[in-house]
Amino acid sequence: MNYLTLNSGTAMPSVGMGLMKLPDAPETESLIRDAIALGYRLFDTASSYKNEAELGRAIRSSGIPREEFFITSKIWNTAQRLGNAEGAFNRSLERLGLDYIDLYLIQWPVPGCYMETWHALEQFYLSGRARAIGVANFTVEDLTYLISEAEILPAVNQIEYHVLGGRSDLRVFCQSKGIAVQAGAPLAQGAFLDREILKAIADRHEKSVAQVGLRYLLQLGISVVPRSVHMNHLRENLDLFDFELTEEEMNTIEGLREGYRCFDIPSDLSGGILL
Repeated sequence: MNYLTLNSGTAMPSVGMGLMKLPDAPETESLIRDAIALGYRLFDTASSYKNEAELGRAIRSSGIPREEFFITSKIWNTAQRLGNAEGAFNRSLERLGLDYIDLYLIQWPVPGCYMETWHALEQFYLSGRARAIGVANFTVEDLTYLISEAEILPAVNQIEYHVLGGRSDLRVFCQSKGIAVQAGAPLAQGAFLDREILKAIADRHEKSVAQVGLRYLLQLGISVVPRSVHMNHLRENLDLFDFELTEEEMNTIEGLREGYRCFDIPSDLSGGILL
């Protein structure tokens, strides 16, 4: 496994497992245990994913020391509007059964709320209950305002980024500020897996198209948290460090970008800017 050193000094695995839209428990807990056995240590969850408890049980039953895991969770929009970041964070800790969270994110920039939420996250970080704090789905404009008012710089911005889409200006902005970029939906929910040009690149490296798509992101300095319920895919998603795409291949892949999006802004947010 390769690691990214966040601006908090925390080492984050560059590849993890996303837990969004997994099956109901106990299938989720069993799947996570299998992923741990494969070597996964970064798990990306959220209060809105409804599987923090299953993740916590899988970690505790693994027999692996807590400090070897990197656990990400997120605060949802409702708690931001209620001004209840402290309660939301404590409930996540309780469901996970953990004393601290490695990375805690604001899941969406709720207008008029996210700055207050960020100040609460700064306190979680200063208390040691969150080893790093960051955001998700923030635009350049959102980040510029947050940075101007914050005492602590976000460690991560988790955004939609993949072969077919994602704002490159946002990636460059984040990286120029020392904010790590993490790709949610790095496989675009399979939307590019049938592209012949990617199949040709994959064949040259004796890899799958999915592996090529993930490797492309890693070489841009982006960490990835792909989701899968299939063991062969989970295994493939970790097997990314024994090949390298050439500059020509990277440029070819860059030419596929067409602004494709998997996810829209949540219905409870109005006037937001799509990333």
